[in-house]
Amino acid sequence: MLSGNLVALTAVERSDLKSLMDWRNKPQFRKYFREYRELNMAMQEHWFEKKVIGDPSTVMFSIRRLCDNELLGCCGFVYMNLVHRHADLSLYIGAKDAYIDEAGYAEDACSILLEYGFKELGLNKVWTEIYSFDEKKKKLYDRFTFHLDGTLRQNYFYDGKWHDSMIYSLLSGEFKI
Repeated sequence: MLSGNLVALTAVERSDLKSLMDWRNKPQFRKYFREYRELNMAMQEHWFEKKVIGDPSTVMFSIRRLCDNELLGCCGFVYMNLVHRHADLSLYIGAKDAYIDEAGYAEDACSILLEYGFKELGLNKVWTEIYSFDEKKKKLYDRFTFHLDGTLRQNYFYDGKWHDSMIYSLLSGEFKI
């Protein structure tokens, strides 16, 4: 378990899968994720078995509130490359339809995850892809001084329109707790 001020990052448990799936399936959330389809339990269990348990390039955590251990969301690193020491950051708060909350849970989880990635895993760079309409994640990553590395124009189709994908990154030397 990795602890912060408000949340702890714990291993994803099979008992977390239903809540994580339900949150990912909310239309107001799904637009922010690469997985565009409605998920079912077979798909969720496949992700758990193949990625969370079986893929060394994926490290995922459940986000739990410290005061009562309530499951709030999920975060981690995917597409991790330990030779070149970089990984793609994934994070969301599903509880109370927050996506990225105002109470500070997402920020605390992101801080814990970045510290773990840079200090424990020895990553040099953490990167992420967000879509041009994702203001909540942009504000979150701005607080950690992520840099815009590039824009993939009209890379994401949602709600009948093309949207840009923006690639942000943070280097280990730029990370401040």
